[in-house]
Amino acid sequence: MRPQSYAFLGLVLLLFSLLPLAPCSAANLNNDTLLAGQALAVGDKLISNNGKFTLGFFQPDAGTSKSSDTSTNSPGWYLGIWFNKIPVFTTVWVANRERPITIPELNLTQLKFSSDGNLVIFNHATESIIWSTRIIIDSHRTQETSSTNTSVVLLNTGNLVIESTTNVVLWESFDYPTDVVLPGAKFGWNKITGLNRQCISKKSLIDPGLGSYSVELDTNGTKGVILMLRNPPKVYWYGLTSPTLIPELRSLLAMDPRTRGLIIPTYVDNSQEEYYMYTSSNESSSSFLSLDMSGQIMLNVWSEANQSWQIIYAQPADPCNPFATCGPFTICNGNSNPVCECMESFTRKSSQDWDLGDRTGGCSRNTPLDCTISGNRTSSADMFHPIAHVKLPYDSESIQDATTQSKCAQACLSSCSCTAYSYQNNICSVWHGDLFSVNQNDGIENHFDDVLYLRLAAKDLQSLSKNKRKPIVGVVTTISIISLVLLIMLMVLLMVWRNRFKWCGVPLHRSQGGSGIIAFRYSDLDHATKNFSEKLGEGGFGSVFKGVLRDLTVVAVKRLDGARQGEKQFRAEVSSIGLIQHINLVKLIGFCCQGDKRLLVYEHMLNGSLDTHLFQSNATILTWSTRYQIAIGVARGLSYLHQSCHECIIHCDIKPQNILLDESFTPKIADFGMAVFVGRDFSRVLTTFRGTVGYLAPEWISGVAITPKVDVYSYGMVLLEIISGMRSLPNVHSSNSHHAAYFPVQAISKLHEGDVQSLVDPRLSGDFNLEEAERVCKVACWCIQDNEFDRPTMGEVVLVLEGLQEFDMPPMPRLLAAITRSSNVAEM
Repeated sequence: MRPQSYAFLGLVLLLFSLLPLAPCSAANLNNDTLLAGQALAVGDKLISNNGKFTLGFFQPDAGTSKSSDTSTNSPGWYLGIWFNKIPVFTTVWVANRERPITIPELNLTQLKFSSDGNLVIFNHATESIIWSTRIIIDSHRTQETSSTNTSVVLLNTGNLVIESTTNVVLWESFDYPTDVVLPGAKFGWNKITGLNRQCISKKSLIDPGLGSYSVELDTNGTKGVILMLRNPPKVYWYGLTSPTLIPELRSLLAMDPRTRGLIIPTYVDNSQEEYYMYTSSNESSSSFLSLDMSGQIMLNVWSEANQSWQIIYAQPADPCNPFATCGPFTICNGNSNPVCECMESFTRKSSQDWDLGDRTGGCSRNTPLDCTISGNRTSSADMFHPIAHVKLPYDSESIQDATTQSKCAQACLSSCSCTAYSYQNNICSVWHGDLFSVNQNDGIENHFDDVLYLRLAAKDLQSLSKNKRKPIVGVVTTISIISLVLLIMLMVLLMVWRNRFKWCGVPLHRSQGGSGIIAFRYSDLDHATKNFSEKLGEGGFGSVFKGVLRDLTVVAVKRLDGARQGEKQFRAEVSSIGLIQHINLVKLIGFCCQGDKRLLVYEHMLNGSLDTHLFQSNATILTWSTRYQIAIGVARGLSYLHQSCHECIIHCDIKPQNILLDESFTPKIADFGMAVFVGRDFSRVLTTFRGTVGYLAPEWISGVAITPKVDVYSYGMVLLEIISGMRSLPNVHSSNSHHAAYFPVQAISKLHEGDVQSLVDPRLSGDFNLEEAERVCKVACWCIQDNEFDRPTMGEVVLVLEGLQEFDMPPMPRLLAAITRSSNVAEM
C-alpha cells in the first residue's frame, strides 16, 4: 500500500472517532420488537407478527382520504400505528399529537429507550425529548424498568406494549388512545389508578392534534358514555349503554351481514375496573371505532369489495347534534350534502380547512355591520334576514321590555355586538357574538318552527333582494311563459294526484330499506285486509285488522278514526316508532295517509296483547318464566326509548294493552300515538294530560313538566299486574261486606311482611321462582313512588331484573298510605 493510502485511511479513522456513537440501527431490529439499546428512525418500521399493523414515522397526507380530493401534506411528522395492508392509509394511534417533528430535525430523531426505561422520541440535534411514555417509576420497580430490562412489542391487536424481562406490562398504547378504539381495547376506567381512557378527535385530515370533541366513560356509576365539546366544556350527548343491553346488541349485530362475527361487544365491571370492549372472531377483517372530527362516534368496517371504509354506525345519529360541529355562522342540516353551509352573506373563513374536515373557523361576514356608538347612543343602518324552520342557537339573552317584534328588533340594533334575534310566543331573545348550532329541519325526525332573524349590513340585504330578481326583461318573459305552462300542467297533475293520494306531509319511502317505511295506497290495504273484515282489537284511536300483503307478509293494520284522529297523533306514531328499531319495540312497516284516511301497518304479533293473557280466562296462562322475560323485555324497550335514542322518547301510555307478544312471547311495546320527543333536560315537556287511568303518575295531575319517570310509574303498575294476573285499578271492590284493598297497597304491605307468594297469580299453582317474584315486586313498588326522583330509571330497572344490581326495601308511597288509612276508617 502506498504511503498516501495509509495517510488517507488514518484520516478517515480519525474522523469516525470524532463522531458521536449512535444507537444500533433498525437493521438489527426484530420484526415486531424494539429491544433495549436499539432505536427506530424515519424509514424504519415495526410490523406486528400477523402483518396487520405497522409502527413508524409518517407524514399525514389528505390525499389518502376518500373524503378529500386535495393532496395537501402535513408540515410535520409523527410517530404512529396504522393498518399495514389496507391501501387507504389509516392511523389508529399517534404518539406526539401536539408536537410534530419538523423537517430539519427529522433525520436526527429516533424512537428509543431512555435510561429510566421510558420509551421516548429523542431529538439528537437538540438533545431534547419530543415525547415520552412517562412511566412512573417507584423504588420497588427501578431494576425491573431499567432500560436494559425492557422491550417494546407491537402486538397483533395493534397495541404497543412495553414489557419487562419478567413479562410484566409496564405501559400500553391501548391505555392512551387518540381518536380510535380497536377491537380488544378497553374503553373505560381503572378504579384503582383513576386512569380513564379518553378519546379526543383530531383537528383535521393532516393534523392529528387535539381536536374539538372528546368521549369517555362517566365515572359516577351511571355506566354512561359522555360526548362533549372540549372548549368551552359542554356535554352534547349522553348515552346510557346499559350492560344488560349487551346480549340483545350481540343479537342485532349478528343479524347484520356487515357485523356478523365481526363485532362482539362485552362489558366488565369489577372492583378494579369498568369498561366496554368489542372483539372480532374474524382476524382477517379490519374495523375500528373512531371519534370523528365532526363529533360523532363512528364504527368503521373495511370493505374489500369497495376498497374503502364503510361507516355502518354513528352516534349521535344526527350529524348536527354535536355542538358547534359546523362552526360559527353556519346552518346544519343532517339530510343535506354537505351537511354544513354558510348563512346568507357569509363565506367560509378557510375553504382549505373545510376541505380537510376542520370547520371550527366557520364562516365570516362579507360586509361588516354598520354600527357606531356615540356617547350613550348607538346608531345602526343594519337590517335583518329571516331564516325559517331552525333550531335556535344556544346562549340567548331574554329581553323583558320588548313586547313586540319591532321592539325586539330594535333591542338588537341598539347593541353593536347583537347578531340575531327571535320573537316567538311574545318572548324576545337576542344573541351576541358568534352564532353556533343553528340546525334546520331535516325531515320527520327534526321539525323546528322557530325563525331566526340574522343581522346583516344593509348592503348585503339589498344584494340578496337583487339576486332574487331577474334583471333581463327577455329572460323574465321567457321564464314567465315557461313557468306558466309548467304551472298549469303541475296544477292539473296535482288535482288528479290529490284526488287519488292526499299525503300528509311526512317523508315517503316507496320501498322498505334501512330505516325507510312504505307509503301504502288505501286500495292496497283494503285488499290486504279483505275490506277490513278480520278485527284483531280496538283501542282509543281506532281498530286493528289482520292483513296479508302481496309478498304474503302478515301484518296488523291500525285504522285510525278519521273524524276524531288528529294529525298530531298520527305524526307522533310515524315519527317515533318509524325511525327506531329495537327487539322490544313493535316494527312499523308503513302507513297510509290518503284523503281523510289514516292507517298504520305493523308487523303482526301472533299472541296478541299482554292484557289478553293476564285478564281473560280463556287465554293461554303465561308461565312465571315467560312473565319474567316479558318484564325484562318491556324494561329494555323503555330504557332504549328513554336513554339510547337521539332524543328521549316518552311513550306516555304504557299498559298491558300496548304490550304485544310475538310467536315466542317476546314483548313489543306498541301504540306510540301519545309519545313525545324531548331533550335531555326535560325543560320543555308539555303538561297536556294524556295516558290511561290506573297507570297515570301523580305528576300528570299536579301539572308539573313530565319526564320519562311517568313511563316508569306506568311500568310499575304493569309489573304488579304481571305478578298477580289481576288489574291494579284504583277502585274499591266489595264482596260480602268485606273490603278488598287496592292491590298496590296489598303488594307493598305483603312485601314488607315477607309474604310475596300470596300476591302471585293463583293460576300458576305455586310454580314460580320466589326470589324473582320478590325482585319484581320490589322493583314495582319503587317504580310507583309518588316522588319521581325516588323512582329508578329504566336502565336501573333492567340491571336489577337481570340480577346485576339490588334495590333496598321501598317505603310505602304517601298516596298509598292515604288509601290504606281511608280503607281502615271505612272498615271500622
